Amino acid sequence: MNTKLNRRKFLKSSALFGGAIATSAMTFGNTETADLKKNAANSKHSAIMAGRRTLGSGKAAMEVSALGLGCMGMSSGHGPARDKKAMCRLIAEAVDLGIDFFDTAEIYGPHTNEELVGEALAPYRGKVKIGSKFGLYYPGGKQLEDARPERIRAAIDASLKRLKTDHIDIYYQHRIDNKIPIEEVAGTMRKLAEEGKILHWGMSEPNAETIRRAHKEFPVTAVEDQYALTFRLHEKETFPVLEELGIGLVAYSPLDRGYLGGEMDGKTRFDPQTDMRANFPRLSSESMEKNRVFIDFLDEIGRRKRASCAQVALAWILHQKPWIVPIPETTKRAHLLENIRSSSLVFSKKEISEINGRLSQMTPVGERYKPGSDMARSVYNLI
Repeated sequence: MNTKLNRRKFLKSSALFGGAIATSAMTFGNTETADLKKNAANSKHSAIMAGRRTLGSGKAAMEVSALGLGCMGMSSGHGPARDKKAMCRLIAEAVDLGIDFFDTAEIYGPHTNEELVGEALAPYRGKVKIGSKFGLYYPGGKQLEDARPERIRAAIDASLKRLKTDHIDIYYQHRIDNKIPIEEVAGTMRKLAEEGKILHWGMSEPNAETIRRAHKEFPVTAVEDQYALTFRLHEKETFPVLEELGIGLVAYSPLDRGYLGGEMDGKTRFDPQTDMRANFPRLSSESMEKNRVFIDFLDEIGRRKRASCAQVALAWILHQKPWIVPIPETTKRAHLLENIRSSSLVFSKKEISEINGRLSQMTPVGERYKPGSDMARSVYNLI
């Protein structure tokens, strides 16, 4: 592992931190390459978000930065809650660097992450988009999905208060509640939109049939699913429906819970009291050792492109479809800068074809959620 251009070594390399990646900027959305180079050169960080993307279509369309920022780990789920003031500064810097799409949920904390995001983004509210989620709860430690209209209304009002705003830009059903018809959920979303409490809506981890039914009732802007080069099952059934209906994909865990950053291995340990990853088969010691083949592959590509494993993994996602927006999490400034630079990393069509060809011959070890668990039960496509 000492010979690899892993995340830590990459971040220490001043040559890579400088203009090497900025000068390879490519066009995403409507941003021109020349402007990207100019912005990158003028940035005191030598990093600036490259381009914009559109989630959804028609009246449901929402334009955002090519990368968003997942905020959950700042408050829960991936270890102890981080210092609130430090995380507010990190979010503010993300805005300064061109990120305008931020992801949270009422269950993160619970509630404390929405409070953090609301406080951090209050000075920038007119310039940013906030996504939050409802309908996932853990009474007595048992997972419960609840999408009753009255529960949704209670959730949105509480979230708006915590987020210090009068509207949520995109409001997701966190997990599908099979007790409530999706048409009823969509109808509630329509009413909330008419009232101005939400601008757009979406779902997390629905199957194709649910997407079709929901979209017919009230147009869906985006589906939020896990998507990474080590988790591609949604490409089979979900992607064709999204493309057909003009719905975007918000890709959570695009670095597969941080593993694709290149620094985790069989010796990595997660605190079972504060870090959900301790229970994920994909991140067991045995699985992480066997899945190092993906890190070796990312490192091979990264050496050719002068990029880190994380940057290659994120850039790969951006090259798959123009309507995908990854939302990598981070609590560290260095990783924020690293992730942003991935939006300027260029792959030719031939390179992407070759990468996808190699990936098709590689199978990740370990399921993403423990079979039989509440988490596994509530998602579409387990592995």
